[in-house]
Amino acid sequence: MKLLAQRLYGIILGYEDVNDHDKIRHDPALQIALEKLCIHNSNKEFLAGKSTINRLEYCPKNIIEQRASRYHKIEHSPEKIEKAFVDFFLESDQKPPSSIIIDLDVTDDEVHGKQEGAFFNKYYNSVCYAFLYIFCGDHLLAAKLRSSNVDPAAGALEELQIILPIIRKKWKKTHILIRADSAYARDEIMKFCEEQDNVDYAIAISTNSQLKLRANDIIAKAKADYQAQLEPVFELMETLFSKEEELEEVAELVPNSTYFRSIRYKTEKSWSCQRRVVTKVVYGSKGLKIRHVVTSLSAKKISPFKLYTEKYCPRGDMENRIKEQQLDLFADRTSTQTFESNQLRLWLSSMAYVLLQAFRQYCLNKTKFATSTIGTIRLNLLKLGARVTVSFRRVLIAISSSCPYQDILGIAYSKIKAIPDTR
Repeated sequence: MKLLAQRLYGIILGYEDVNDHDKIRHDPALQIALEKLCIHNSNKEFLAGKSTINRLEYCPKNIIEQRASRYHKIEHSPEKIEKAFVDFFLESDQKPPSSIIIDLDVTDDEVHGKQEGAFFNKYYNSVCYAFLYIFCGDHLLAAKLRSSNVDPAAGALEELQIILPIIRKKWKKTHILIRADSAYARDEIMKFCEEQDNVDYAIAISTNSQLKLRANDIIAKAKADYQAQLEPVFELMETLFSKEEELEEVAELVPNSTYFRSIRYKTEKSWSCQRRVVTKVVYGSKGLKIRHVVTSLSAKKISPFKLYTEKYCPRGDMENRIKEQQLDLFADRTSTQTFESNQLRLWLSSMAYVLLQAFRQYCLNKTKFATSTIGTIRLNLLKLGARVTVSFRRVLIAISSSCPYQDILGIAYSKIKAIPDTR
């Protein structure tokens, strides 16, 4: 556990490479955090170096028997790791919430070597992996490494089949809404949600000729409404401008006309039953834009406008969580040869995210950093210059009196001290 904690603390502090641990093993602050500081001999090295830490991530394919390997002495359990992410999430609330929203999304991770399972993807125009992320708000539920030559929805159903029963076992009456983009508009995913108690979905689907045909009436209304707003503006501007180019720019000042409606729809082959589809039509200076969301939420429960704007659209915030994973916690550090090792590295980055999210939620919840990114928290609260004085009686950590966030550091420290020791 000490090795795992040291690796996670290194990622949190911005040290993405195992090689960095040959330097930070001398850091007295890190030694204090890991309870490895020797007050009798401050020069004694108690933290692990790069070779020892590497045994956490080293997963060669040719290892059949762990005891026979000189370097692969630490084995991980994928099933327990995946379950742990959901368990940590369930512990984040003292009582079951009335409803939660689970978001699914895929992102690319470009690679530059000959990593196992990496292929060229035409959509991303690179040789890459395709990560599957599942979040509930700011809480990470799953991070799955996948080859980029598979269906974007590959493995999503299997992950939901793992996650939802664990949640339902503890939160029996909580309503669950599944959100995703059109890559996940698969009949098997929607059917699975429909078979669960108190589980709904709102998933984008691509437009087609049939959906566009059935939206012709509101397309005509949106176009007529936009033209009605545009005509008096044009009449006014014609007295001020003579060039057609200048008049075309005026059209951008007129607000778009937006209409919503819902229909019952079934594809010819891929869907097993009729489902509600909410259509959004936008007509403006750039022409027609049309979007669709398929949902199990009935029209009696929620209107098309609210379904699209209040339930579906906020899923875009998940992109910020993915950015934190990729940019701040080095989830894209998938440079080892084997697929299993790269999956483990992704999980280590995800564990670091879970720790920092807990810190943000419990220790910074009433401060200016309550909604800050992980990179901002690291820069302002974790990467500080300090003088560490070690004696036989005490360890003194002194930061500058001009530190701008010392009051927030005090609040965070007091809340950490108040957490009960569960060892």
